[in-house]
Amino acid sequence: MTHLTTGKKAPAFKGLDQNGNTRELKEFIGKKLVIYFYPKDDTPACTAQACDLRDNYKKLMKAGYEVIGISPDEIKRHVKFIAKYKLPFDLISDPEHKIAEKYGVWGEKTLYGRKYMGIIRTTFILDEKGKITEIIEKVDTKNHSSQVLNSELKPVSKKA
Repeated sequence: MTHLTTGKKAPAFKGLDQNGNTRELKEFIGKKLVIYFYPKDDTPACTAQACDLRDNYKKLMKAGYEVIGISPDEIKRHVKFIAKYKLPFDLISDPEHKIAEKYGVWGEKTLYGRKYMGIIRTTFILDEKGKITEIIEKVDTKNHSSQVLNSELKPVSKKA
């Protein structure tokens, strides 16, 4: 579970996208941004989530959103994932989970009784000033774009 709250400024980050370009939070100031953290390229739930965002990308853009995905995968895996599913948004590689740790989404998980460290699937929605307007911790991978678009209908919490 993340330590971040709505109404706070999102932590600055810097990472490489699938093209090897450095991407930073500050380049998105002036735009609404969806940052979705996911565990691994080309796995069933992560693929469902990415494809739902892809299939509704025009709606997201029409609502004023930019979308970026962040996972621990290396750039090469991102390139293959984007090509295979024709994803229209950038994916940032975070193999040392520095960005994930800043956002509080790197933590202990359990699978079949085995505990391990990994990405806790979470989405952050930011306003044009880089403030967090919504945190989606219970991600519906098959309907994620609806969760994002419906977040606009909720009043923004004024937590400080």
